[in-house]
Amino acid sequence: MSRTFHLRAALLGAALTCLLPALPAAAGVVARIDQGQQRMRVYVDGAPAFEWPVSTARRGFVTPNGAYRVGRMATMWRSRKYHGSPMPHAMFFRGGYAIHGTYATGALGRRASHGCIRLSPGHAATLFRLARNYGGAAVIIRN
Repeated sequence: MSRTFHLRAALLGAALTCLLPALPAAAGVVARIDQGQQRMRVYVDGAPAFEWPVSTARRGFVTPNGAYRVGRMATMWRSRKYHGSPMPHAMFFRGGYAIHGTYATGALGRRASHGCIRLSPGHAATLFRLARNYGGAAVIIRN
């Protein structure tokens, strides 16, 4: 085989290796957040499982777009930044950003947070259990 072929194959392999960690299909649980619709769609093993209203960042704050893996998980977390506010079933995906339950359920379906993705406490508990049972989750956020 030609040297050009081997070079192209090596470059393709390197590109795929860089992309694979970001691919959501690698996770058994994928939470897709649509900030425009303020909805979360949860997929388990690639199949749609749940759809829930969420609250993402209100004006003046940001919920980051992108694809992330859930890192730290806590059954109950208290915000160090916002006066010890409760964050039940917190799943951190980018530094201090998390998906978590909220008791302000009347705000679900519209932008209301400081940047986290808020769910009803029951939905947050369901997502948390799924992520724990499947060894983690991927989070995909778009506008």
